[in-house]
Amino acid sequence: MVSAWPEPVVRVQSLSDSGIDSIPDSYVKPIYDRPLHMDISSNSNQPDNIPVIDLANLYSHDLTLRKTTMDLISDACRHWGFFQLINHGVSYHLMAEVRRVWREFFHLPLEKKQEYANSPATYEGYGSRLGVEKGAKLDWSDYFFLHFLPVSIRNESKWPQSCRELVSEYNEAVLKLCGKLMKIFSLNLGLEEENAFGGEQVVGASLRVNLYPKCPQPDLTLGISPHSDPGGITVLLPDHHVSGLQVRKDNAWLTVKPIPNAFIINLADQLEVVSNGQYKSVEHRVIVNSNQDRLSLAFFYNPRGDILIRPLLTDNEPPLYDQPMTFNDYRTFIRLNGLHGKSQVQSLKSPR
Repeated sequence: MVSAWPEPVVRVQSLSDSGIDSIPDSYVKPIYDRPLHMDISSNSNQPDNIPVIDLANLYSHDLTLRKTTMDLISDACRHWGFFQLINHGVSYHLMAEVRRVWREFFHLPLEKKQEYANSPATYEGYGSRLGVEKGAKLDWSDYFFLHFLPVSIRNESKWPQSCRELVSEYNEAVLKLCGKLMKIFSLNLGLEEENAFGGEQVVGASLRVNLYPKCPQPDLTLGISPHSDPGGITVLLPDHHVSGLQVRKDNAWLTVKPIPNAFIINLADQLEVVSNGQYKSVEHRVIVNSNQDRLSLAFFYNPRGDILIRPLLTDNEPPLYDQPMTFNDYRTFIRLNGLHGKSQVQSLKSPR
């Protein structure tokens, strides 16, 4: 693993706060990657948001409502790869408080944040880029990344002291939610009511807190480049005051409209592999704006890093993904090469 960044790291928040009226060339995306306002939410032939699932309906005494909800989740996983989850059981107060402490962190003096500066060896800490290609086009965002599971690699001394207690409580709550979702997904796929990654004792989990500073030329750059997430499930706590997440749907970009106190759930590459392509990890990106900073928290629920991930076949289907890879190797490839759409998960398929 590369232990140092190829160039001096520039903090995007510092660029934004400096009052520049044009962005450095290193953040200007190629024309084909710039946001072109391809927003299908204004198209009357398309839905105006990703599906919304009420998790409380799964615990209703009404068996028909429970069955309908399971079907809605299955449809969202097969045709969207994204949905918003309401009545999910995580405390709204906890969600608000964890947002607050991270906003406070990003508004600390730069020298205080630099004490947590990360490296490409683990990505843990305060960062501003992904990939180690020299001269790469960068995203307009800063972040803080931390490991939560397995416990053997968790190091809370690397977390900002003001955040530690709340972050641990928040991660535990979201981890429980992910366990519930994996059981639902497994049942809908016709698997036993077990975690499709082998059980709750072997999963990995991490948290990435994203800050997207206001940008003087938002039409030239992106907060995060198009990609699908590498792991199993991503639980996103968005900034419901300002939209930024876009999901690729029918070869166009849908801007997601966050619902207050909802999570945005998206399926990631390893779940697509495990389901043999029945569930989809979907390409998404983040746009920025010239008026407001935006903060989001992405909780990643992943397979254990050292086991080969392969399709769990049902009904004697042929495996579509027949180049198994450990999650550690898969994630390392992305950390070294950056984000490139869905090219990585497609590489696990043999030519037909």
